[in-house]
Amino acid sequence: MEAAITILALLFVAFIALGVYATVKAVGAAKRGVDRTITQARRTVEDTTLRAKSFGQTGVAGELAQLRLALRTSMRATQDALHAGVAEDSSLAESVGLFRRLSAHGLELDEELKRLEREPDRATVAGLLPQLRERTERITHSADSLRWAARDRARQFADDDLDALNAQIDIEAGALRHWTVEERPGTLQGPEAGAARGRDAGVEWPEPAAGSGNSSTADESWGGPAREEAPQAITAPDPHLRTKYPWQKSARPETTN
Repeated sequence: MEAAITILALLFVAFIALGVYATVKAVGAAKRGVDRTITQARRTVEDTTLRAKSFGQTGVAGELAQLRLALRTSMRATQDALHAGVAEDSSLAESVGLFRRLSAHGLELDEELKRLEREPDRATVAGLLPQLRERTERITHSADSLRWAARDRARQFADDDLDALNAQIDIEAGALRHWTVEERPGTLQGPEAGAARGRDAGVEWPEPAAGSGNSSTADESWGGPAREEAPQAITAPDPHLRTKYPWQKSARPETTN
């Protein structure tokens, strides 16, 4: 009895622990989903603001917005391309590692550009623009190189697979069109081949009787070919009906004096 109570208590505790674990996991997943949604919404709003500034403002503020927009667009496109490709091609793992290191420089540059947007000394910011533009171009060039290399690799694999598939389809199509049977050595051709096939199939075609003309037999009247007469059964000749020839001697009676 005590053992059964202990087992029930352990099961109850296990169910409670499992429920708590499932609840924590569900809350964590929901929190991550909410954070992801908030991050995407903030990113969308910020990109829209930068796009508006790059087209609506001139001078230092407009150029800073253009640099940030170009940097963020390139980095995000490369990140999406690498993460999508590494799921199918494990060799891109090293490229993903390099992109993480490049992302650290990109995030640092984006934060610096963001601070300079609020800088009141426009003259000093204008003097820093050539250096900032060069850093942005170097980072975006590296990101674009990784992205296009990954895309070219995926496209090359797709082309190779398509070439192999086309070759297999061509072979199969040629095999389907090759419906003629190759002649083997010793195979009869022409009428002899047809006669041989008829004998193999168990069909006998009788030779036409000489001088038969247009006469027809009872078998032909039913639409079938005339058959040869069946051979007569061999029976012993009757000695009384034997034909007498002049050179034969008469049989002597058995009882003579």
